[in-house]
Amino acid sequence: MIRGDTMGSWSGKTVFITGGSRGIGREIILKLAQLGANITIAAKSDTPNPKLPGTIHSVAQEVVDAGGQALPVATDARDETQLKRAIEATVDRFGGIDLLVNNAGFLGVTPLALTDTKKFDLMHALNTRAPLITMRECLPHLQKSKGSVLNLCPPLNMDEGWLGAFIPYTSTKYSMTLLSMGFQQEVKAKGIDVKTLWPATLIATAAVGMFSGDEGLSVSRKAEIMADAALALVSDRERFASKVSWLDEEVLRETGVTDFACYANNPERVADIQRDFYIGKF
Repeated sequence: MIRGDTMGSWSGKTVFITGGSRGIGREIILKLAQLGANITIAAKSDTPNPKLPGTIHSVAQEVVDAGGQALPVATDARDETQLKRAIEATVDRFGGIDLLVNNAGFLGVTPLALTDTKKFDLMHALNTRAPLITMRECLPHLQKSKGSVLNLCPPLNMDEGWLGAFIPYTSTKYSMTLLSMGFQQEVKAKGIDVKTLWPATLIATAAVGMFSGDEGLSVSRKAEIMADAALALVSDRERFASKVSWLDEEVLRETGVTDFACYANNPERVADIQRDFYIGKF
């Protein structure tokens, strides 16, 4: 497990993250807050959801308690105007942006034949369109800070089995990866670093619980593994300069971590941890 104090100080640096009220996004936020970052939490969760814990305001308080500064902004990532306003509010409050994290997304595990257009539009809007907008709108600020972009999307796996499984969702997440790879080429001369990060295993989030139930959560890892990997990627850019797309395990191994048992959501099921859907053959 990576200690936050090995990743340097983020004091005075500003992070803009979509989503983040819970799950992986919240864990990334809290890791950065512990290092003194200013964090804008741009998510829909302005008011409590009886079915899901956390709001932008509860996480903002956690940021302050951890030693950072927080700006909660109610934002529907499908709405370009709301995204622009959240980015403008961030710059007005903190003076710039050093890190953009595209964390908001929608998981839809249905084949094409059973995916209605409205559901695909939602996946496309959150998984592909929103990151394009945030990267474009944050670009002037990232250029000034020579900052970083971190997008949560999988490495491209062209195994035919995966291309034939839940292709509507897969196509939107792979589009996010392609956007990231292309954007890195577009901005590398400006001193901006673009990375993608994806879990090598299931992660114990509300989405996994919804689709896989208690059994799925039992064979998942804690979201903390993704947060530790994210912190390493954006804090030690030289170490990870060789490529754009990374898995959490790859990142942590590069930093010397070899034992992942501490991340098991159920310590009694370490041997049963389920590999992520996009890793290996279908």
